[in-house]
Amino acid sequence: MTSIFEIREQVLSGKKTAVEFVEEALAKAENAKEFNAFTSLIGDRALERAKEIDEKISKGEKVGELAGVPFVAKDNFLVFGSPSTASSKMLEHFMTPIQATAIEKLENAGAICIGKANLDAFAHGGSTENSAFGVTKNSVDKTRVAGGSSGGSAVISALDIVPFTLGTDTGGSIRQPASFNGVYGVKPTYGTVSRFGVVAMASSTDTIGVFAKTAKESELVMRVMAGLDSRDAMTLPDFWKEEKAPKKAKIGVVKEFLSDGVDPEVRKVTENYIEKMRKAGHEIVEVSLPMSKYSLAIYYIVVPAEVSSNLARYDGIRYGLRSKDAKNLSEVFGKSRDEGFEAENKRRIMIGSYVLSSGFYDAYYLQAQKARTILINEFNKLFEDVDFLVGPVAPTPAFKIGENVHDPIKMYLADILNVPASLAGLPAISVPAGKTEAGLPVGVQIIGKMESDSKILALADSLEEK
Repeated sequence: MTSIFEIREQVLSGKKTAVEFVEEALAKAENAKEFNAFTSLIGDRALERAKEIDEKISKGEKVGELAGVPFVAKDNFLVFGSPSTASSKMLEHFMTPIQATAIEKLENAGAICIGKANLDAFAHGGSTENSAFGVTKNSVDKTRVAGGSSGGSAVISALDIVPFTLGTDTGGSIRQPASFNGVYGVKPTYGTVSRFGVVAMASSTDTIGVFAKTAKESELVMRVMAGLDSRDAMTLPDFWKEEKAPKKAKIGVVKEFLSDGVDPEVRKVTENYIEKMRKAGHEIVEVSLPMSKYSLAIYYIVVPAEVSSNLARYDGIRYGLRSKDAKNLSEVFGKSRDEGFEAENKRRIMIGSYVLSSGFYDAYYLQAQKARTILINEFNKLFEDVDFLVGPVAPTPAFKIGENVHDPIKMYLADILNVPASLAGLPAISVPAGKTEAGLPVGVQIIGKMESDSKILALADSLEEK
């Protein structure tokens, strides 16, 4: 697929129309069905929008900086004209009366949504094996997982169907699939992009991000989406600005991120990328983040607690699936949830309800929040001395489909290197850094201070193979 910048240039110059670019993307999507990366296509709406952009250009009217650029949104974004399913039976036929702020901003800039991407139902999972609509296959090896929960978005980006795709990252759901498929994945500072119109998972760590082939394209899309939104009280004033790559940054290698549990080939790719940073003139130092070893335990107390609260709204009454077998009000709640939620959704609801229950709140949830604060303080202390942190995105390359599906602990461990930045609300990106001997992509993670998102992308861009 042509880059964002090339598409806009060609559309503006009249060399090619927005309609042609959309038609090409839709054709590629149809030809990629074997990967099961899409939940739906909205071709008619996309073509109508493309025609509007072409007409504006022909009349000499002003268009946005993403004019004519097709994209795909993860299917937990609410988009007009498309079912917004969160890849669940619960919302299988839900047609939204509202649209996500992120989608609005992209469309106002001229971008065109052509469809929705598969995910783990309600974004609960790390492999896109928990979707009610089937498993998404890895873009490089169809016997392996795409990663998750934004697996469909990562695969669509890797297959060059569109120049960028949208995902959400709560505990690695953009960075891990980006690593598994060899593309850039951006998790911004918490509050950078409005969550309005995005199906909630865990409200204190949910972030909106992007997959793309280059750092510059990622930066542009994030810049368009960033900024305050009165409909999301946690959004930050727009701090985004274009940055030049630092000539000599101090970069900390987190020693806990390269522990014995990391696959040797992942370690080798990571070390090669760190050496590339050194050769580019950056100072490399080893640092320690002791609380990171507890981060997964913290995450799987705090996040399920928030999940159990957020999923309580799906009761078979207000919207979503309603069981046909329910004989009374109690059964409407119970049976609708039993039929509408996947096994992993139920598992997280149960964990969350348990840690919030009387007698266990103080022992689990409150202690986890205290530990989270200590982790945040450790990050803050590190960033007094270094500009960036670096390490692997995931301990392994993409694993085989079905390999971990019956072992939730092993599945959760795939996010062990991602959840620290999520719990701290820090910006972090997955950079395609190399491949294993078997040709499987491996990503390296760069973490920055709060609101240093554009600096991280500028650093990554400076190290990119041009």
